[in-house]
Amino acid sequence: MQELNLFKIFTERLNTLHVNYIVTGSVASLIYGEPRITHDVDIVITMPLNLVEKFQKLFPDDDFYFPPVDILKTEILRESRGHCNVIHHKTGFKADIYFSGNDNFQNWALDNSTVINFHNSEFPIAPPEYVIINKLMFYREGKAQKHINDIKAILNNSKEIIDFELLKHYLHQFGLNNEWKLCVD
Repeated sequence: MQELNLFKIFTERLNTLHVNYIVTGSVASLIYGEPRITHDVDIVITMPLNLVEKFQKLFPDDDFYFPPVDILKTEILRESRGHCNVIHHKTGFKADIYFSGNDNFQNWALDNSTVINFHNSEFPIAPPEYVIINKLMFYREGKAQKHINDIKAILNNSKEIIDFELLKHYLHQFGLNNEWKLCVD
């Protein structure tokens, strides 16, 4: 169970910053689907430039690798796909931080998140449709079977909370119908 709690190293700090963020990726998959070992947490965040220094101070150099502030600002200013890593030295656990920029899909997910309590920690989680679409995109890029397995587990355990019409819309928008067939056959 310790493995599941490691993401709190990041989420509890972000909660003090009072910014809009969501947990997605494998952590969201294990909440919607089935547990599996992971060594990172994926977080989408809206980060105003005026909070960058405060953001950095949440992750002190003695305990974390944190990118230089100028690189962070460059990533935040990207229209889409801005990204950085924050790594906890003691555990090696990593947060993949994605900045929302002007990405409509990410901003939709941020606006439609649900705050959950998981192992005595509250944090916002991405909608299952967002998690599924992103896992399909990652599968398309790298063909890692874990993404298809995660989606099947989500469908098996959380089918009742998925908006399949909305999912169908995003499957079409992102051209993921062929990848989707691998999850439902």
